[in-house]
Amino acid sequence: MSSTIPAAPATPPAANGAANGAVDPNKTFGIVALIVSIFASLIGGILGIVAYTKSKKAGFKNKFALAAIIVGFALFVIQVIVGILIAVAAVAAVAAVSSLCDGQEPGVYETTTGTTVTCP
Repeated sequence: MSSTIPAAPATPPAANGAANGAVDPNKTFGIVALIVSIFASLIGGILGIVAYTKSKKAGFKNKFALAAIIVGFALFVIQVIVGILIAVAAVAAVAAVSSLCDGQEPGVYETTTGTTVTCP
């Protein structure tokens, strides 16, 4: 009586590239997007979305691209807030100087604090 052991069934190919040990071809794109998002936030965030979408279609999770999206858009929001604050401060400064010149003849004046103001 000869007994043979049946061969194990072949494993089906992996559904995504990540399971078979392949490297995400868009990982470098995600790293570039992260670096760009630090210096040019909106562009880096958009590049992160592109890299993340490409990696997802290839069956990978690109953590660098996800980080680029988060960093890029967070920095963009901070930049918008700072820009608004600077604009408000500039308008307030112009209004303050303008109020100093109300009723004054054109010329250069010195305030009680020693600041020189030029009225048009």
